[in-house]
Amino acid sequence: MKLRLSLTGLLAMLVAISTQATTLKLSPDIDLLVLDGHKISGSLLKGAEGLELERGQHQFLFRVEKNLQKGPQQNEIWLSAPMIVTFTTVHARSVAIQLPSLTSPSLRKAFNKNADFQLVDEKGTLIESQRDRLNTAGSIDFEQAMVIYNLKGNVASVARFARQPKPGAAANGSPDDLASSQHPGGRLLYLWYQQVDSATRQRFMVLMQALRTS
Repeated sequence: MKLRLSLTGLLAMLVAISTQATTLKLSPDIDLLVLDGHKISGSLLKGAEGLELERGQHQFLFRVEKNLQKGPQQNEIWLSAPMIVTFTTVHARSVAIQLPSLTSPSLRKAFNKNADFQLVDEKGTLIESQRDRLNTAGSIDFEQAMVIYNLKGNVASVARFARQPKPGAAANGSPDDLASSQHPGGRLLYLWYQQVDSATRQRFMVLMQALRTS
C-alpha cells in the first residue's frame, strides 16, 4: 500500500481516536519512562500536563523524581525505583497517579518496596490496577527491561506489550516528510501533527511505520 494513497483515511482515523481518549495526567514529580511497551521521549513530554490514551488496557513504567530541600541553599534529587502499573480505562475521562507522602527517608523506602500508589479518575474514584516495581539489576534500557518483565507473566505483565518490531521494520521517513508532500492530505496531516499531544504523535508514527512496511 502506498503511503500517499492512505493519508486522508489515516487522518480521519486518528481524529476519531482522539475523540475517544482518556487523559493520563502527569505531575511534575512523575518521570514517565515506557508506555505500552514503547520508550517515551523526554522531549515529547517537555511541558506536557498529560497524555491522551485510547480507552482500553494500558501499562506504563514511571519513577518519581522529587526535589528534596536539605537546607536553605542545598537541594537533592531523589529518584524512586521504577514502578509499573497496568490498568484498563472504560469510562474515565482522566487518570491520575496518586502518590503517598514521601517526606521522610522511611516513607520513601517503603514506597520503593511496596509500590504504594493509586490511580484515580477525574472524580477521585479509585481505578483498579495491578502494580509492581521493576528490578532493573543495573539495566538502563527500560524498554528492553519491560519486554523481559512482560514475558515472565508477573503481576502487572501484559504479554502483547512484549512484542518487538522486526529488524528493519522502522520507517526511514519522519513527520517532516509530510510538509514537503505533493499530496494535499500530507500537508494537512503535517499541520494536524504539530497541534496534537505526544501520545497521539507516537500512535501516528506507529501507523506510519506500518503503512511504509505494508
